[in-house]
Amino acid sequence: MQRITRIFLSLSLLPLLMFWSAPVALAQGSSPQLRITQVDKSQFPQVTVYVSAVDENGQPVGVDPNTIQISENGQLMQLTDVRGGAETPSEIIPVTTMLVIDISGSMDKNGKLTAAKDAAKSYVSQMRPGDQAGLITYDTQTYYVQPITADIAALTSAIDGLKTGGDTAMYNALMEAEKNLESASGRKAIIVLTDGLDNSSQSTAENVVAAISESGLTISAIGFGDATASGQVGLDEAGLKSLAEQTGGLYSFADVQSLSSIYQQYGEALQSEYALTYVSPTSLRDGVNRGLSVSLSNSPVSTNTQYNPGGILPEVATQSWSLFAVILLALLALLALPWLLKRGSEVIGSIGKNKGKKGNIKLGQLPASSTRGRVKMK
Repeated sequence: MQRITRIFLSLSLLPLLMFWSAPVALAQGSSPQLRITQVDKSQFPQVTVYVSAVDENGQPVGVDPNTIQISENGQLMQLTDVRGGAETPSEIIPVTTMLVIDISGSMDKNGKLTAAKDAAKSYVSQMRPGDQAGLITYDTQTYYVQPITADIAALTSAIDGLKTGGDTAMYNALMEAEKNLESASGRKAIIVLTDGLDNSSQSTAENVVAAISESGLTISAIGFGDATASGQVGLDEAGLKSLAEQTGGLYSFADVQSLSSIYQQYGEALQSEYALTYVSPTSLRDGVNRGLSVSLSNSPVSTNTQYNPGGILPEVATQSWSLFAVILLALLALLALPWLLKRGSEVIGSIGKNKGKKGNIKLGQLPASSTRGRVKMK
């Protein structure tokens, strides 16, 4: 009887054990999601690719650096340097962030500006040695409130001084943010907060994406307020998501309660990225797009993008300017060759015509000459 009871209890507990063990197995067997966030080609042909690895909830996860692979145009690259990652916090990859904050009139309602200030201050407070940030605000105008700095106190003071204004010109502000990040090196990102539709910009989303693609930085967006509202206080969530996806960034919707946690999540994601460096096998800045693929050797997970090295001529070292001049003159000579051949042909043809005319004159004079000879004979 006791044996039968034990068997019955075991069979009864089996489904419960399977229920509890299934999520654990799924979590252990799940693969991270990879995302290429920035391609730094400023030292081309050396290329640095920044990659984010997160779980299904968007939280950073560590991967074995030895399993990371990168391919250019389908060719596996030899990595010269791998830095960063959530599992190696001591390997700091400095991040430069431009915080772009909406201060339009609607931000003065329901405590939104106060929440935005608190979230922005929380973000800068988690900056590490080497990190920098700047602050741009916008209504109908764009205001460069705090230039890029590592001074947390200066950033905090600038954030505390924010006040609301008029309508919304977000795209103009993003163009200004990109311009002010041009001189920054390494990993750089824009985090933009908006609570309504853009109704005052001269620039468009297409302008922003085109400018961002040249500099290689990313834009992450936060839609703040009421996603169900209509009119100018409504959110263009589809547009914000598209902007973030096209520039390698993230999009999240936030309310007053969740805003700070989203800023914190964005900061943690930036700080846990991997920086993968390799040397492109083709050192010519030929202006041709190159495909990039990042994957893990022990997982089917991969992510793809493309970059353009720019230019039409190879990089030239300082001591090789004489060689560069010779190459340039040779190219100019090749360009001028068709014109020179055409001119030469015209000159030769002209000479031939002139010779032909002189011959005709001589032949025409012979009868006159013979006439004069006959007169003398008489």
